[in-house]
Amino acid sequence: MTEINQTFSNNLKQYREKRNLSLDNIASLTGVSKSMLAQIEKGSANPTINTVWKIANGLKISFTELMTAPEEDFEVVREEKLSVLTEDDGHYRNYPIFPFNDQRGFEIYRIELDPGAFLQAEPHPSGTQEFITVFAGEIEVEFLDQKLIAKAGEGIRFKADTKHSYHNPSDKLTTINMVIWYETQKDI
Repeated sequence: MTEINQTFSNNLKQYREKRNLSLDNIASLTGVSKSMLAQIEKGSANPTINTVWKIANGLKISFTELMTAPEEDFEVVREEKLSVLTEDDGHYRNYPIFPFNDQRGFEIYRIELDPGAFLQAEPHPSGTQEFITVFAGEIEVEFLDQKLIAKAGEGIRFKADTKHSYHNPSDKLTTINMVIWYETQKDI
């Protein structure tokens, strides 16, 4: 069984057991036969994309909820495994430590800015906030009519749903930790 099929099999079984549903219940909700559902849960069937969509739609959950492995109780992120995203001709380096996850509602980055580095950022969704901790150097954040400056050991929090920029005004490397928190969108 492939890893993705194993994940799907485990997620379907956990979903069904958590909600006290029988295979008959799931079959009537999804239009997928009880025997096919049993084979999927046992890992002896390789469901088509259409079958996965039928199950997701019938259970009113997302496709990815069925196909994504649950997070472990812990995770160690090794520096050599990080990908770097660059701007300003490589003078602004962003290392995604913990990318966005719907269950968390935030993402965490380590960012390095060479002396003079600058990045103009587009607005994030409404209600988004950024939390910056400076570990080395100095950072200047501009948004609206505000210019905020923080040095090593200091932090900045601001609403990031407008255009904003980051600048290292110093002659030293600046290293920051950035948490971007996304406000949960409420149904109208």
